[in-house]
Amino acid sequence: MNHRRKIKICINGRRVLLLSILCLFGFCLVAQVQPRRNATQPAKSKVYLLHADVLKKSKDNPDPNAQILVGDVEFRHDSIYMYCDSACFYEKTNSLEAFNNVRMLQGDTLALYGDYLFYDGNTQIAQVRNNVRMENRTTTLTTDSLNYDRVANLGYFFDGGTLMDEENVLTSDWGEYSPATKMSVFNYEVKLVNPQFTLTSDTLRYNTATKIASIVGPSDIDSDESHIYSELGFYYTQQGQAELLNRSVLSNGGKTLTGDSLFYDRNKGVGEAFRNVEFIDAPNKNMLTGNYCHYSQNSGYAFATDEAMAVDFSQGDSLFIHADTLQMFSFHLDTDSLYREARAYHKVRFYRTDVQGVCDSLVFSTKDTCLTMYRDPILWNNQQQLLGEKIMIYMNDSTIDWAHIENQALSAERLDSINYNQVTGKEMKAYFKDGEMNKVDVINSVRAVYYPMERDSSLMGMNVLETGQLSMFLENRKLKRIWMPKANGVMYPMSQIPPEKRHLENFVWFDYIRPLNKEDIFNWRGKGAGQQLKKSTRGAAPLPNQKLFDNNKK
Repeated sequence: MNHRRKIKICINGRRVLLLSILCLFGFCLVAQVQPRRNATQPAKSKVYLLHADVLKKSKDNPDPNAQILVGDVEFRHDSIYMYCDSACFYEKTNSLEAFNNVRMLQGDTLALYGDYLFYDGNTQIAQVRNNVRMENRTTTLTTDSLNYDRVANLGYFFDGGTLMDEENVLTSDWGEYSPATKMSVFNYEVKLVNPQFTLTSDTLRYNTATKIASIVGPSDIDSDESHIYSELGFYYTQQGQAELLNRSVLSNGGKTLTGDSLFYDRNKGVGEAFRNVEFIDAPNKNMLTGNYCHYSQNSGYAFATDEAMAVDFSQGDSLFIHADTLQMFSFHLDTDSLYREARAYHKVRFYRTDVQGVCDSLVFSTKDTCLTMYRDPILWNNQQQLLGEKIMIYMNDSTIDWAHIENQALSAERLDSINYNQVTGKEMKAYFKDGEMNKVDVINSVRAVYYPMERDSSLMGMNVLETGQLSMFLENRKLKRIWMPKANGVMYPMSQIPPEKRHLENFVWFDYIRPLNKEDIFNWRGKGAGQQLKKSTRGAAPLPNQKLFDNNKK
């Protein structure tokens, strides 16, 4: 009598609890389960009682037709078998309640365990509670509340759960898992833990067969020193690769790579970004932009193209460089001998408030802090223009210290619309102070046209001279004085200047090429026809007995 009363109280108490749960989640079940079913409902089949040690009926049970089952209880419905310690079987409604050591087994593909089960044979929905464990081959789902829809072959939890496979552990507040498709969906406080990385999100889809995580909401992926933020994309957990969209961000060691789409290989340490790309190197205060960028965190190599631009913001006044292609190399990583080299080619244009330039290609090395401009380089500083076959600019804390111009060197200073100070020579060295040119040394084959000034800045006349060496001193952006050891020259009054003497033979004022601002660096303007420098070549000196060699050839 006492045993019967305990069973009755237990069953009634659990039924009240069950009714409460069904009331709370009834709308969710209708909204979430039904849409997954086919339009045609499956044919109803009978739930069979296969075994029980004791079978009773209770007059005190709300359902007088309920069968009370105790001891080694076993049911079958189609291909699924259900086991428990005790149960209430409602044969009329084709449903049952199972208590303690509950098991649902379907071949070797699905095993479901828990402390309590309500199963409706008509809808084929199983509601399992407390210490729930769902196993599908190498995948295990654990939770305290799980509903399993046999028609949709879908299990879903709504009070926190954990999904585990051979490599990953996923937790979330809400989720679902399909044994047939191996696809799982997680929502709210999602966390995927892998020995190599951790992924956190509010929404995530994960396939236990392919090990692919589909990112469909704001997500963070952390591995070693790397961090990824994305709102849409795929993460291949086995390969350690990510394919990301929607302005995803890759961060590593103070460097960040951002693009409309992004690819990252964790094992190789390689990232690629596409469209509206930004690569920021915060420790070194520089940045690369473009529509494509490649970055290797292991080698420190970076590559940008398609509207590529490099920005140095180490000083208050940033330097903007554009070229068809930009590259960054790092040498002797993780050593005291570390240095970097930036290369830009072709159609290079750069702008900063105090200096502008154009050339075909350039190289900058932190080893000697030298920026070398190649092939028709031109450099502007205020009203000064420098050009030659090659220009080497030596930097000091990202500001110009001095510049070295080799072969066909020309310096020109604009005084007004028609008058220019000009000096040319084989070699030229220009020195800067506080961002302004203050001295120029010209060496070998020096020719000059310059205008001495009165104290009121009016022009005294025009001087034309030739010498072997010359030094120009500037102050407040204007020529102050000239020094030379010896020279041949002529002074012309302003009213008697011959037009043919006003400009040196190789003088051209390339103001139409000069970058006007940081946006203008993307607008390439080349030299006019015939204005390109022809590289000077020196022929081989003839041998003393050259005639003898020539005669032998005949």
